[in-house]
Amino acid sequence: MNVHESEKLAYICEKMGYTLTDKREDADLIIFNTCAIREGAEDRVFGNVGALKKLKKKRPNLIIAVCGCMTQKEKTANYILQTFPFVDIVIGTFNLPNFEYYVNAVKKGRQLELLSEGDIDESLPYKRTSGENAWVNIMQGCNNFCTYCIVPYVKGREKSRSEENILKEIREIVSEGKYKKITLLGQNVNSYGHDLHNGSSFSKLLKDICDIPGDFKLTFMTSHPKDLTDDVIDVIASEDKILKDIHLPAQSGNNRILKLMNRKYTREKYLDIIHKIREKIPNVRITSDFIVGFPTETEEEFQDTMSLVREVKYDSIFAFMYSPREGTVASSMEGQIPQEVKNRRVNELLNLEKEIQKETGKK
Repeated sequence: MNVHESEKLAYICEKMGYTLTDKREDADLIIFNTCAIREGAEDRVFGNVGALKKLKKKRPNLIIAVCGCMTQKEKTANYILQTFPFVDIVIGTFNLPNFEYYVNAVKKGRQLELLSEGDIDESLPYKRTSGENAWVNIMQGCNNFCTYCIVPYVKGREKSRSEENILKEIREIVSEGKYKKITLLGQNVNSYGHDLHNGSSFSKLLKDICDIPGDFKLTFMTSHPKDLTDDVIDVIASEDKILKDIHLPAQSGNNRILKLMNRKYTREKYLDIIHKIREKIPNVRITSDFIVGFPTETEEEFQDTMSLVREVKYDSIFAFMYSPREGTVASSMEGQIPQEVKNRRVNELLNLEKEIQKETGKK
């Protein structure tokens, strides 16, 4: 999703007459489009921004912008403005479509900090940069409020695009003839249409996209297990255009930890969904996300995650150490796990994945 938002920024910059350069020293405009999911990403932004101080002093007309999810948080935006006063533009996610206005305002001598929330902007195209894959955003925001996640606070509540506009964009992509894959994007694509109250649903959207004539494959990310319904599984199974790849984040294999995470499903429910998928889509590729070292997670509860991975035998997993995000419920929970324990657990989980892939021949 960050890449796709950057494609919109790239289009705006080209429209203003800017072209890409490989060297920061040659740039007239430097943009950091940020992610707020993990603390390490923020630390890298601060380091990279700080490194531009000398360049800005040498070239005062250089415009530096920091935008995206990280700067949607008012506290972070204010920190950047105070710590790096040479930064010209600090704007949140919802201000990205108006980037040209902000650049022009800076040229007139203004420093900008804008954090407002807004609707999905459909007025600008993208400078697509992902080869034969075209990203298509179908919704923004999230209503789930997992206790470890900052997304609902920086992306807002779920807002679905109209199916009419999505289908129009995809027809245009297909007509260009150079994109072999279309990837639908949303924090939780399975809940697409719930806020539209007009009969829209993710399964209907998938079916209608597949009815568009053309030679393309369709995939999507990311699914939430609590909203992956039987009708979605049926559409994936029946439509040849849909890739048989499902990314279904489990996060933990222990019910107490899942409840603390506010995931709204149990291990048993998750496994029931996996069994349905494999029964209806025998050749399916299933991947997942896991967080280890969530506050109060015991060794026995971590072993429940290990046993879930053994039972499902995923084609691939992404494993992360829990990282506290200020403003989330989990960041203030007691029982934070020591870093060395989290390091050990994530390595054990990733080593298990390698063992399973060796055993099954999956990569």
